[in-house]
Amino acid sequence: MKKHNFSAGPCILPEEVLKKASEAVINFNNDDLSILEISHRSQPFVDVIENARSLALEHLNLQNKGYTALFLQGGASMQFLMVAYNLLNNKAAYLNTGTWSSKAIKEARLFGELDEVASSKDNGFSYIPKGYMIPKDADYFHCTSNNTIYGTQMKEFPNTEVPIVCDMSSDIFSRTLDFSQFDLIYAGAQKNMGPAGATLVVIKDEILGKVSREIPSMLNYQLLIEKDSMFNTPPVFSVYVSMLTLEWLKEIGGISFIEKVNQQKADLLYNEIDRNPLFTGFAAVEDRSVMNATFTINNKALETKFDSMWAEARINGLHGHRSVGGYRASMYNALPLHSVQSLVDVMQELERIS
Repeated sequence: MKKHNFSAGPCILPEEVLKKASEAVINFNNDDLSILEISHRSQPFVDVIENARSLALEHLNLQNKGYTALFLQGGASMQFLMVAYNLLNNKAAYLNTGTWSSKAIKEARLFGELDEVASSKDNGFSYIPKGYMIPKDADYFHCTSNNTIYGTQMKEFPNTEVPIVCDMSSDIFSRTLDFSQFDLIYAGAQKNMGPAGATLVVIKDEILGKVSREIPSMLNYQLLIEKDSMFNTPPVFSVYVSMLTLEWLKEIGGISFIEKVNQQKADLLYNEIDRNPLFTGFAAVEDRSVMNATFTINNKALETKFDSMWAEARINGLHGHRSVGGYRASMYNALPLHSVQSLVDVMQELERIS
């Protein structure tokens, strides 16, 4: 039986996706070649990447609305650089809610003036700032929708005429939003969509071409759009598995369906964290992430026992990030409800015997 996988990334994937992907590694498309061997210029793979791009826009309800979906490389970390390279002409506004937005800010400072409109660093990034002002003369506003390390998530996004750029690496396709409020969305595949190696970038075409600097080819969104994500060899296997995951999501009912399941999982775990006197949640209640629940054990003497219990229950990936400690349960789309129940059972058993 497969372990209950709470790893923050690379993420858990649906069983049917893993099955199809494993079959394709041996024989893709009944063509007696592996998906790992075929040419990225061959029609079978062109069909794959076009389908993946189309499905991404369909799930976000952005098809025929002036957006382009790209599958690129370099992870979200490369997007920290590319966003500023392509969009920052004079000044940009950034919301600092954790490690990843801090890294994005560091990269963007290389290209122009930055206005850090708000930060939750003062309390260990345990909450999402509110009530901040975005300067009207900013080229764009950048935010991170979900913070895997600290377990916080933006529940609302600012109403502004400034273009909004959002790093959705860890909650893409997990909840219904008006995605047309964003001008650029990027997400590493390995958090909620597929294996590591590919990065989804969704761009509103009209925001490009406004910076004065010359942009290197590999970092130029306009050129990458012109080349249909194929300026260089794309990460074939990662794109293929991402396509399978997007097909799986469509088959089960799309974002609106999975959002309800995700909320059930989050409610089940957070209710236990709040009820059980042995545990304390890390993030502010109103800003808790549906994807990544962070918590600590109140009696350090029980850590070893708890660790052995959840390992015995075939639970994987529960330790918190090295910079925070404690525990982190990542409940991405493909994690079944019964896995969360298994964790809750262990927490309740620890309480019973303590």
